[in-house]
Amino acid sequence: MKITHIEIYRFSIPMEPFVIATGAVDYAQNTLIRVYVDSGAFGTGECSAFPMIVGETQDTCLVIAREFARLWKGKDPLAIGDRLAELDAFIARNTTIKSAFDMALHDLAAKHAGMPLYQFLGGGIRDIVTDITVGIGSAEEMAAKALAFKERGAEVLKVKLGKAPEADLVRLKSIRDAVGYAIPIRIDANQGWTYEEAIRALQGLQEMDVQFCEQPMRSYHDHLLPQLRKETRIPIMADESCYDHRDAIRLASQQACDYINIKFSKAGGIAEAMRMQQAAGQYGIPCMIGGMLESRLALSAKAHFACAASNVRFFDLDTCLLGHLEDPIVGGVQFNGYHISLPDLPGIGADVDDAFLNACERWDV
Repeated sequence: MKITHIEIYRFSIPMEPFVIATGAVDYAQNTLIRVYVDSGAFGTGECSAFPMIVGETQDTCLVIAREFARLWKGKDPLAIGDRLAELDAFIARNTTIKSAFDMALHDLAAKHAGMPLYQFLGGGIRDIVTDITVGIGSAEEMAAKALAFKERGAEVLKVKLGKAPEADLVRLKSIRDAVGYAIPIRIDANQGWTYEEAIRALQGLQEMDVQFCEQPMRSYHDHLLPQLRKETRIPIMADESCYDHRDAIRLASQQACDYINIKFSKAGGIAEAMRMQQAAGQYGIPCMIGGMLESRLALSAKAHFACAASNVRFFDLDTCLLGHLEDPIVGGVQFNGYHISLPDLPGIGADVDDAFLNACERWDV
């Protein structure tokens, strides 16, 4: 089996504006690729650029994707480790676009094996219930949105904070007043606080029954995380501080976090994500699978990964629920409320509607 050509698409998905501590977005900056082989089969991968976090834009992904495609032409797609090593040898970092190529190879390999991706990865079906995210706004707006999510059946809320601690306390207090204390709430500061602000915020939030706090400070403050953990009862989850299994080992060995958030766009794809959850597990640190603003295609791949990653305890798989105004995916994961189910199909089990894809800017290499 040899790679014959690769299709690359500017896979932009319009969405309602979504605000986090580091900025606002009004469309998903996604890239989609299809890796074709000489039998006519193909594997599909998708990534979602989030420049204020990972440092890649949709345009950088599209440029590097064409370089990657040239590297792989004529080579064996089933030698996944060799192919991914070629990408790392060609360019450092750029993990977002690397994750799309990793995903496409895993999709193709699982299809070739005649297995759903989770089975190809050595896993089995499990119950997956995603949280749903409340973006930053006024306290009143956030409380109303949180209550609406709860009334629609949400079982876990994720609340974006990371502004002034005093205002963040008012935001979460308003949400708790609206939804009560029976529903779990996890918070995400997206690096928004300084060390001193993180202490004030987390100590003030302790009485509001917070499940954990994601990334309270900038990653360059990682050396302060062990002390921050001593200042609060709220568990700390590393996100932007943890890109790969080496970061996981560093944070775990320094007792800098309680949990780790895995994202394909940080890890570079499924292969490294699996190493991350295994490394964290060796230190007794459970993980969450999260994402950026991917469609249901990449979301399906993440659900497959979650079914094969025994150390993944938390699920933040609401990426396509965060205001996407179009759903161009055929097949893939299905939502029953906030419960996620996977199709019993080979590979990822998802594809893209031809009409949507034909309207996308495209390159063939």
